[in-house]
Amino acid sequence: MPSNYQTYLAFTFAIEEINRNPHLLPNISLGYEFHNLIHSHWRILENSFILLTGQHEIPNYTCRRESKCAAVLTEMPWGTSGQIGPLLELYKFPQVTFGAFDPTLTDSGQYPSLYQVAPKDTYLALGMVSLMLHFHWTWVGLLIAEGHKGLQFLSDITAEMDRNRVCVAFVKMVSTAAVSYLSATQKHNILTADTSSANVAVIYYDTDSTQDVNYNIVQNFVTWKVWVTNSQWQADLDGRNFIRDPLHGTLVLSHHHEEISDFKIFVQEATPYKYPEDTYLFMYWSKNFHCSFSETDCVLKNCTPNASMAWLPPNHFDKAMSDVSYNIYNAVYAVAHALHAMLFEEVQRPPMRNRQVRMFSPWQLHRFLKNIQFHNPAGDQVNLDDRKKLDSAYDILNFWNFPEGLRLKVKVGIFSSHAPHGQKIILSEDMIEWATGATEPPRSVCSESCNPGFRKSPQEGRAACCFDCTPCADNEISNGTDMEQCVKSVTFLAYEDPLGKALAVTALSLTVLTAAVLGLFVKHRHTPIVKANNRALSYTLLISLTCCFLCSLLFIGRPSTATCILQQTTFAVVFTVAVSTVLAKTITVVLAFKVTAPGRRMRQLLVSGAPNSIIPICSLIQLTLCGVWMGTNPPYIDTDAHSEHGHIIIVCNKGSLTAFYCVLGYLGSLALASFTVAFLARNLPDTFNEAKFLTFSMLVFCSVWVTFLPVYHSTKGKVMVAMEVFSILASGAGLLGCIFAPKCYIILLRPKRNSLIGIRDKTHPIR
Repeated sequence: MPSNYQTYLAFTFAIEEINRNPHLLPNISLGYEFHNLIHSHWRILENSFILLTGQHEIPNYTCRRESKCAAVLTEMPWGTSGQIGPLLELYKFPQVTFGAFDPTLTDSGQYPSLYQVAPKDTYLALGMVSLMLHFHWTWVGLLIAEGHKGLQFLSDITAEMDRNRVCVAFVKMVSTAAVSYLSATQKHNILTADTSSANVAVIYYDTDSTQDVNYNIVQNFVTWKVWVTNSQWQADLDGRNFIRDPLHGTLVLSHHHEEISDFKIFVQEATPYKYPEDTYLFMYWSKNFHCSFSETDCVLKNCTPNASMAWLPPNHFDKAMSDVSYNIYNAVYAVAHALHAMLFEEVQRPPMRNRQVRMFSPWQLHRFLKNIQFHNPAGDQVNLDDRKKLDSAYDILNFWNFPEGLRLKVKVGIFSSHAPHGQKIILSEDMIEWATGATEPPRSVCSESCNPGFRKSPQEGRAACCFDCTPCADNEISNGTDMEQCVKSVTFLAYEDPLGKALAVTALSLTVLTAAVLGLFVKHRHTPIVKANNRALSYTLLISLTCCFLCSLLFIGRPSTATCILQQTTFAVVFTVAVSTVLAKTITVVLAFKVTAPGRRMRQLLVSGAPNSIIPICSLIQLTLCGVWMGTNPPYIDTDAHSEHGHIIIVCNKGSLTAFYCVLGYLGSLALASFTVAFLARNLPDTFNEAKFLTFSMLVFCSVWVTFLPVYHSTKGKVMVAMEVFSILASGAGLLGCIFAPKCYIILLRPKRNSLIGIRDKTHPIR
């Protein structure tokens, strides 16, 4: 086969390259013997005897006069290794295999003299499944070669597919070439009716089963499937011509290795005239370059002038070095490096008399083969120790064979197991040629995805990827595709809702407005109107109102345990500070007019600032109530599935309603006390009196919260939360507007009245 002959050329290329290298085995030339392995037990053993003894008639007797071979390079599958391995092991003869890595050959007890050059296939299954996930293929068939390697791969890939929720559409075991030969009369119908549902299939086989798999695929003429396979696949179907090739568009995972550019030059220069002992080249030239053969002198005549194998199309000879050819190239270099190390060690020893030729036994090479580690001319690291082998990256190749005979393998991506998650596979999808007639990646699913509003309903007796789409019930929804279950819609007063957005904007606007008023009062802190209204209490009230507006934002957004607790405690404390400040201002106004009368002892209370102590005392009482509330039965997250049809409302449950009403009742008592004191003081002289404004502000405050209670209990869900936020904003805005709007009006628009003369002359400060 052309692929096997390429392996032979890679072998001879490595021999010649080493012999030209002055630094590797200097002054020593490597020679070789080439034995064609035929699938016959006697022929296999016969070749082994010839290799060991030089003849096949008298066992255990060497008739060689020339130097013995140092090692044997083989591409033997496991079955063949079991036949000749014990024979070669009797002589401790080094065996270096260049076929695909076989875990069963790593047993040092059973195969102590065998070394494998090929990289491990540890992540081949992961690479193939990553390719499936990239294209969203969840319904994939498996065609696996019989044998221990095929069974191991089947176990690996099914486990990987299960982990990534990719279903196995079918599993077909493909007989090896030897089995097919023994049962040639039997038909092997791999692709049957039960395999037609999958548009993607993975093919895994070793070199023995290649032709059998290809033959079955071609016989079924399946042009609409995408094949994903491993690097041993050759797809060399000589003599088969199809208008539509079923193998066109195949994706191949091949071990990544650097290109050896000189190999193409070597192939181009390989001719029967340069290598007259190579009978295969004679056959190639005779078949492909229209030569005539002269039987008299055994030479080719009348060939195409300057012909070269580089001219041949890929279906006759592929110039790109395959994985097997690359492995045999490395195997030759491994033996050469081991020989170099052994001979170098021998040179270091004291010389022996009359020694002209360096003779050694093959078993002496083992110590050096086990420890050999080097970089080949392409720069790739090579070692024969299975424990030190690195897991290889994989090139993703796309097989182009349309029109028939093109036979190109184009690199379209790479898979690396060491790359970060999400970057293990890199593909150039625009370069991929799919199966003939397809212009985009095919879909391979057992059932189409269920859209939002539907849920997956498993089909009894079938894989998890096969399901029906069942509509959700009237009171349930599914927000995504392929949902396992329908759920009730979760809702809350979110910032994205128009109502939540309006309340949030209002809260922020009032916060900015309050901060502006505070800044205005600080700027005009030395003016009479600011001084007359007790600057410290005014600042305290404005800061507390700012916190009141901001605390309303805790009620908007998805509730959590922290926000549920902070909602009530923050609201209770900051409003207690605000209302107690209003009470302190009212008492201060009353005391201010009481001390003007002769003989009163109220002046000391006013001068000492006793009314200001009302704020910490009242706040401490409220904090105590909140502490008891939080310590006994604090608020928590709750759900309401009954208020709105088809929706689950996430709310903050108050926990202890008794504690909640105690906190609210205490706040109401403070508000009522402030209103009462302000109302009684409303008829005091107007010059320094703001009792009317305080009375009106507390009237607005109490009206809002008296209205709040019945409305709060008559609403549910988001509206109930919005009502509480609105009450907070409305009551706070009432205090801000009624108390500070008149003063801001004078400061900004009537600056002449903001003086001692203006205040004394005007009976009514605001007209």
